[in-house]
Order: sequence, then structure tokens, then C-alpha cells
Amino acid sequence: MESTRTFSDKLFLVLKGLGMGAANKVPGVSGGVVAFVTGFYEEFIYSLQKVNTKAFKLLINGRFNSFFQYINGRFLSLLFFGMLISYFSVSKILDYLIEYYELYVWSVFFGMIVGSIYYISKDFKDWNYRTYLALFIGIVIGLSISFLDPAKENDNLWFVFFCGIISVSGMTLPGFSGSFILILLGNYVLLLVDSVNALYDSFADMLQGDFSFIQDNERVRMLKVLGVFTLGSATGLVTFSHVINYILKHYKSITLASIIGFIIGSLGVVWPWKKTIYKVSEEGVFILDSAGHQVVENYKRFIPEFNQETYLAIFFIIIGIAIVLALEIYGQKTRKTHA
Repeated sequence: MESTRTFSDKLFLVLKGLGMGAANKVPGVSGGVVAFVTGFYEEFIYSLQKVNTKAFKLLINGRFNSFFQYINGRFLSLLFFGMLISYFSVSKILDYLIEYYELYVWSVFFGMIVGSIYYISKDFKDWNYRTYLALFIGIVIGLSISFLDPAKENDNLWFVFFCGIISVSGMTLPGFSGSFILILLGNYVLLLVDSVNALYDSFADMLQGDFSFIQDNERVRMLKVLGVFTLGSATGLVTFSHVINYILKHYKSITLASIIGFIIGSLGVVWPWKKTIYKVSEEGVFILDSAGHQVVENYKRFIPEFNQETYLAIFFIIIGIAIVLALEIYGQKTRKTHA
């Protein structure tokens, strides 16, 4: 696979990792959709499921080159490198944009998901009662998840490990947002904000030759939480990839229909005009009403007023759709080049 990749292909793979990492952090958006639309989803799943007993035997026996080639290491390393950069750059820009331009950010993501539905479904021809049922179940599950209330924060390391396993569902299963699942589990701020910031601050301190953070119990706790979460995420990635690879091989049509349903169901989470919104703060993730007061019931959606702001939001929805269509065109050119 790697011998056919040009430098530009590898650069674009890092950029795809950037996009996937950014999507994974935004509640309601699935990194798996990015993988699906940009054309590397099946290779991603195939590469992850190669992390198996044979791979570990190669690693233990010191056959590092064979191990790297066996797991499609160049592909995975470039992709994860892009994701890593994203968590410390693009995702922080997204945090800023969501805070000050929330309506337009959600509009772009809404458009991208609409475009993704078109992209995935346009070539799907195997419609029958089973695939229609899978589509319906996917929509119901996606909508049901979007209306659940978030739990309270829990830093128990076993629970953090479980959160890591669950959070990567969005990378392996298009339509499921791992970050939104973390909100429902109550640990979004702990795992994707506080612990990541602790790691960022620790790197900044080390670059300045300051290692005093080792004596900071709170910083050490956050780093420990992030380490366990990362271990859980790696476990989940490998586990889910084997499961997804099996069902794609044996039940591909039903699986694709379910994925389309999941993505349609997730539209409710990123609907730009929410009457109440999730607010991320140092105290946790709360639901606020339009006046900014904390509420306990789940958020409700409403039809927007047609004003200049709404028309601009609709324009950004179109931009989101155009981004996906542009990615599709790029993917088609790439496949023709390698054909």
C-alpha cells in the first residue's frame, strides 16, 4: 500500500488525521465520517485489525520492521500524527470558534453531515426489507442517544478506561460521536479538556527545563487519567476494528445501512438552532437555556427565525456540503491515480 503513495498523498493523509482528530473532539461529529468520506475508512479498519496476536509476536521477537509493515504502520503513524497535532492546534481553534461563532460552526458541521449522508448513500443499491430495517434502527438509536441527559463527572480509573473504549466508537463507527458519548458519561471536560491541557502544560514546562509539576498532585492526577484514557482508547480501537471488520465482511449491506441511519440520527445533535446548548466550563458540562441559566431537562430544538443571521447560517450549511463534495472529488481522483 505504501509503495504507491506519493509525498502529496502522505501529506494529505496527515491532513485527514487533522480533520479526524478535530471531528472527534466536537460533540455530535464523528471522526469515522471523515474517514468514510475521504476514502480511507476500510484501510483504517483493516490496519487496526492487524494489531493482533501475530503482530505482538513479531514485536516481542524484535522483528520491528516486519511488525511495522504487517500493521500498515506508515499509514497509521501518519494518520495518528495528524490527530495528535489536531488535539493541540485545530481543536483549540475549534474551541474558540464554537465559543464566539457557535451558530456558524454548527451550520458547517450540519452541512458536512448532510453531505456525508449523500456521499455514503448515493452508491448504495442493496435496499431490501433488512437494510431498510437496519436504516430505521440506526436512525432511532442515533436520535435516542442525542436526547439523553449527561451524567456527573467520574474520575475512577476503571471508569476512565471504559470511557476510552467507548469514546473511540466515533472513529470506527461513522455516525457515533465519541465526544458526545463522553458528555453523556459526564467526562468530556475531564478527558478532552482538563487532561489534555495538563499534558500541554507539562510539555511546555519541560521545554523550559521546569519539572516541578511532578510535585503537583493535581497535575499528576490529570496525567494519570489521560494515560488510562489513552490506554482504553487504544484497546477500544483494536477491539472495535476487529468487530467492524467482521461485520463489514459478512454483513456489509446491513452495516452500511445502519451507518447511514446513525449519521441521519446524529443530525439532531448538530442542529445549528438549538434552544438550549451544552456549556463547557471548569465545573463540568451543563445545559443552559437561552437566557444562560442552567437547566436540568434535555435541550429542545426549534425552527429558526428567518433573519440575516439565519441566512448566513444556511450559507455555511452549503459550505459544509461543498467541503464534503470537494473531498469526494479528491477521493475519486486519488483512486484513478492509483488504479
